[in-house]
Amino acid sequence: MEPQFHDHPPTAFLSRIRSALPELHRAERKLGSFLLDFPGDLASYDAQELARLSGVSKATVSRFVRRIGFDNYETARRAARDERQTGSRHFLAHAEDIPPESQLSVSIQEEMANIAWTFDRIDTAELEALAQAIISARRVWLVGYRISRVFADYLYWQLLKVVPSASIIPQAGESLGEYTAEMTSEDVVIIVALRRKAANTLPLIQECARQAAQTALITDEGSQPDDRARWHFRARIETSSPQFNHAAVMSLCHQIVTRTTLKAGQKARNRLRLIDEANERLGEV
Repeated sequence: MEPQFHDHPPTAFLSRIRSALPELHRAERKLGSFLLDFPGDLASYDAQELARLSGVSKATVSRFVRRIGFDNYETARRAARDERQTGSRHFLAHAEDIPPESQLSVSIQEEMANIAWTFDRIDTAELEALAQAIISARRVWLVGYRISRVFADYLYWQLLKVVPSASIIPQAGESLGEYTAEMTSEDVVIIVALRRKAANTLPLIQECARQAAQTALITDEGSQPDDRARWHFRARIETSSPQFNHAAVMSLCHQIVTRTTLKAGQKARNRLRLIDEANERLGEV
């Protein structure tokens, strides 16, 4: 069974609204229901704009945030922003949608902005160092849960063509301990941990450090740098759509695979050729 995800604390933004909603006055209840549908609007707009979008007065907004336990609007806004960073797609919906004729253009602009943000914050030397570590490693372990598993799988299938020691873990019915117990300082562990992170993410990083494995961490921009990882790459997934935009994550994974393949040189090319020849004999291509 996959690890569960951290629950929000009882004082989290949405939890406060749900708890208070039955006791609120009509206008406040209208605002509370609106925010349960579009919680990201409080994180994105000032009080006047939120009042306009929800159809209540600015005074109602002020009373509402106090009724749910916040000192003022900015305090509630920070709480909403913090909860948005946990990865809930619920916070991506907005009452004022982008016009259909502009959605594609806006989406492409966001992808380009996310990719630029991501690689502006990555040192090329760090990517080269990770690539070198991968081709020199005794074993390369790849880990990811839920959406993160998609990118861990991508890295695995691409690296396997040039790095036969690559493994995706854990498989169905297995525990991570069956693998971390045999990790050494000669191993590389690549952990993909995008929103929302599995509850065992931090213990896994700690266990890899205890085993002295060289750890690379791929997260979204909401994660703070983790010194226990040898490499920590943050990819921005911000978007105005109902789904996170993972273009920068895929681009980062592609760079890791490409640089590893190039650094492997002739050995990688020979392995790719042998794989193609074997697949032809097996009738798989």
